[in-house]
Amino acid sequence: MSHPFKAVSLSFKKAPLAIRELLSLDEAACRRFLHTLHHDLGLSDLLVLSTCNRTEVYYAAEEDRSREIILALGHLKDRADVGQFLPYFDLLPDADAAVQHLFEVAMGLDAQVVGDLQISNQVKTAYQWAADADAAGPFLHRLLHTVFFTNKRVQTETSFRDGAASVSYAALELVEELTADVANPRVLVVGLGEIGADVCRHLAASKGFGDITICNRTRAKAEELAEECGMRLVDFEDLVPALKEADVIISSINRTEPFFTRELVENLDVLSFKFFVDLSVPRSIGSDVEQVPGVLVYNIDAIQSKASAALQTRLAAVPQVRAIIAESIAGLQDWAKEMMVSPLIQKMKASLEAMRQEEMDRYQKRATPAESKLLDEATRSLMQKILKQHVLHLKAACRRDDGEHMVELLGELFDLEKQNEVA
Repeated sequence: MSHPFKAVSLSFKKAPLAIRELLSLDEAACRRFLHTLHHDLGLSDLLVLSTCNRTEVYYAAEEDRSREIILALGHLKDRADVGQFLPYFDLLPDADAAVQHLFEVAMGLDAQVVGDLQISNQVKTAYQWAADADAAGPFLHRLLHTVFFTNKRVQTETSFRDGAASVSYAALELVEELTADVANPRVLVVGLGEIGADVCRHLAASKGFGDITICNRTRAKAEELAEECGMRLVDFEDLVPALKEADVIISSINRTEPFFTRELVENLDVLSFKFFVDLSVPRSIGSDVEQVPGVLVYNIDAIQSKASAALQTRLAAVPQVRAIIAESIAGLQDWAKEMMVSPLIQKMKASLEAMRQEEMDRYQKRATPAESKLLDEATRSLMQKILKQHVLHLKAACRRDDGEHMVELLGELFDLEKQNEVA
């Protein structure tokens, strides 16, 4: 694809959770980063995507600017040592690879749990931030709208989105395994962001859990979800007693430092096994919490794709999804080629209009107002027909990858080089 679109990616495929959480970005940080990349580094067609599994930057620039982007990320995160993290990044320095990667990310092909539904919404949010920052150019607008259209096709034409195989559903399956030998396990969900809320809905739909409590700093949001899912609600101030009662604590708290510390968990007086499942990035459960006797901690990297029927169905649909993506990318490539010749089309139009006006000036002095109007309409219609014919041939040539030859011929035909010299 002849466009200077590129990408820099830090994902779960190469970077462990301990690295990803150091460089993860919340909304405010993403917006600041967009401003830095756009105004300080002069990059365009920008998209900054940061989730629990990845932090990625998509951008347009003639030269590879990946190192500058990574250094800017380190500066934003106050990481002077960001250089040591370079091996964990994937660099996609050409448009074909970057576009393919974005499609696979947005469709859920590149997710830790294949077909994760949440990523498509996260891409939409990142696109909105880019638009708000005026950092999205014509190419990114077209690319993202093509991605969203492709997502709808995948949703309606394949079984790739059937069942529930997201990170939140994988968390449910993990909890089911952990409590297989526990009678009426008591589950506490702390933090009701997008993933936490989804976990609650999966728990509510499961027949294996009847004792579920939820807790959130913002009570109004917790009340709404408690009513929706039929769950008990505790105030954040009453969290410690609820922690003591729970067999499983699922944490989806969004903060920069761990909320569940070793000191806090030691004071719970754990008498039997207590399971902590951490869905947060950065981690909300301290890495030393598992040293407390009877406590087992599972972070987001421990939540592996479950070999469920839903997942198998999704995996079987992957070739169909890839075929739809290929069709979408082919259409995007055709559009990109046509955009390249858009300046030529404008020059052709200007050249024809100049010739038309020259002829109009020669004849309309001897014409009546009615004849002059008719002459104007006739010559304008003729010019549009000639232009349309050549534009259709030019676009067809672009699709055949023969655009350069056609551009040269039309340039000679309309004497556009001379026109440029006059301009």
